[in-house]
Amino acid sequence: MEPTFQANTPWRKTAATIYRKPTDSKILGSVEFDVTALNAYIQKKRQEGLKVTPTHIFTLATARAIAQQVPAMNTYVRRGSICLHPSIDATVSVLLPGGQMGAIRLEKADQLSLRQAVALMQEKVRQARTSHDESEHLKNKLAQVPWPLRSWLYRLLYLLNVQWGIPLPGMSTHQFGSFVVSNIGSLGLDIGYPALLPAANVSFVLILGGQEEKPCVVEGQIVPRTLLKVGIAMDHRLLDASHGGDLFRYLKQVLRQPEVLEEGGIGG
Repeated sequence: MEPTFQANTPWRKTAATIYRKPTDSKILGSVEFDVTALNAYIQKKRQEGLKVTPTHIFTLATARAIAQQVPAMNTYVRRGSICLHPSIDATVSVLLPGGQMGAIRLEKADQLSLRQAVALMQEKVRQARTSHDESEHLKNKLAQVPWPLRSWLYRLLYLLNVQWGIPLPGMSTHQFGSFVVSNIGSLGLDIGYPALLPAANVSFVLILGGQEEKPCVVEGQIVPRTLLKVGIAMDHRLLDASHGGDLFRYLKQVLRQPEVLEEGGIGG
């Protein structure tokens, strides 16, 4: 049974008024996940021909957590009210040629099986590395505008598209989906606390850090385990620390049994 959810509570409408986006309304947190079993599962799937990574696992599991446990994480602010995104879409940061960062979006990520998510991300990463999407073209055009006109133009676009929710050419209220996932561990960083991009209507950004083997107590015994640091930044106009706790508890359950992500999926 899907959880019931009321978006526009008095507190949410008040928070959307008293806080600005997102410079003074950010909650930061981090958790160390035991990924020993997850790494073994990933190794097994890769031997079977499925090139899965922790990014696939966390992205898919997060989308399902929103659908099943934390619907508040699928919200954004428009004209002072809290609104639900029409679907649970995920944006994943990718490294592009030349060391630049780009992004891909997975539509209806919660409805994908693991195999579908891996295949879709592989194709979208290939496309991102060989061509530029509309948001990339828009960014390049904006960068060509001289300052301070560039700042004024951005504020106008932000007012119309983000605050008022008016779709513009090359811009969508939902173009970054419901949340963002970025794996900085692959860049050599242990952990990071991300920025909430003002132009993105996302309620949180999830950061995957580096992995490290540490001694841990398991059933009264000290054993080596592999730990992965995960950081999160949440928009406090939309979310509280309890929502982050609900998400991380769900993720811990999935990491103990990642096989559950193979179930379901569109057409599966």
